[in-house]
Amino acid sequence: MTAGLLHHVELWVPDLARAERSIGWLLGELGWVEHQRWARGVSWKLGPTYLVVEHSPALDAHHRRGTGLNHLAFHVADRAGVDRLVREAVDHGWSPLFADKYPHAGGAAHYAGYLENADGFEVELVAPIG
Repeated sequence: MTAGLLHHVELWVPDLARAERSIGWLLGELGWVEHQRWARGVSWKLGPTYLVVEHSPALDAHHRRGTGLNHLAFHVADRAGVDRLVREAVDHGWSPLFADKYPHAGGAAHYAGYLENADGFEVELVAPIG
């Protein structure tokens, strides 16, 4: 195993079913597979890394603009993949961010889509440069 490689991320959410509809859909589209499931949570795995979504016992609201996690960024195979995911995401609980600057909200040399779900989690979908 490579030292320093991300082992896992755990997101606490107010509504597990809603999070599965948005986050679970996106992870599946990106090649992650369901890894574990229990009454209050589910995890998906890609390679050695897994991501947990668990119903939070503390119902403090999360928002990407507050203290803490701002967003997760995921590699996407190509620009067409970013375009497809951004287009289809609205049917799975995501709203586009920075749509007026899409796909270059991160700069002219950066091709990415930014999405936010109903619980205020943001993802960035990044195509390779070149």
